[in-house]
Amino acid sequence: MAPQIDWIGDVMAAACALNTGFVALGYAKVGLLGVLQGITELLPISSTAHMRVVPALLGWQDPGSAFSAAMQLAALAAVVSYFWSDVETLAVGSISAIARRDFRDWNFRFSVWIVLATLPIVVAGILLSHKLNECNSPLRALSVIGISCIVMAALLALAEVYSMHKRTLDHVSLKDAMIVGFAQIGALIPGVSRSGSTLTAALFLDLERAQAARFSFLLGIPAIAAAGLKEVWELHKAHLGFHGWSILIFGLIIASISAFVAIWGLLRILERFSTWPFVIYRLLLGIFLLVGIFMGFLPN
Repeated sequence: MAPQIDWIGDVMAAACALNTGFVALGYAKVGLLGVLQGITELLPISSTAHMRVVPALLGWQDPGSAFSAAMQLAALAAVVSYFWSDVETLAVGSISAIARRDFRDWNFRFSVWIVLATLPIVVAGILLSHKLNECNSPLRALSVIGISCIVMAALLALAEVYSMHKRTLDHVSLKDAMIVGFAQIGALIPGVSRSGSTLTAALFLDLERAQAARFSFLLGIPAIAAAGLKEVWELHKAHLGFHGWSILIFGLIIASISAFVAIWGLLRILERFSTWPFVIYRLLLGIFLLVGIFMGFLPN
């Protein structure tokens, strides 16, 4: 047992700027976190918040931002598979439009808008990558996450109240895509949630609830893919060993299945009800975190 502990310590020492705490958790704990990550990554309730809170409550080591970012590949697999007809239509339609030189084609234009709307978070992510990924990053403090949860609960509530819920995806414009794209930058702040920030922005644009979620997911594909692949590359540069990779892949498989179920559940809730369940949950979670820190039973 001692050699394994020493090996884990060597990995952590070699990647002092990259938190690879998930390796020390092992398969069972990472599997449970994979279920949690998969569900919360695509719901507007912040996966980062849950990845920090649950291990803290259970006395587990923080799996690290690298784990959360790499797990986005599971979200990518779920989104692409669930919305495969949309993805295929956009890809085939864009290629066909380029071949015909028909740059007014809606599929081509929408694909270009997605790429352009991804640029803001790419630039912001590059500028903040060191601060976000370092061990014990202050941005991953539970107080920051708690405040973010409460702020986003308020914004989502306002979007729910003031949105007319009448527009569909067929009527969005480049301006709409860029607004949601800039909102996506909020995902870099733990507790905000990429799904939460983009869904909120889409609702403020008067999209129907289910259409807003669809818009959020499709627009997020490049950003989710870039974040996940970047983190996998960082883990490769940190010389993550076979044991670490096997744990990560196991978590990815579990998270992919959970994320697919989460998309189905989210769309059913939005079609039949509203975003209020998520507003209330985020508000209660934020209050719980801040009270827990104040009372001393949660570490900041």
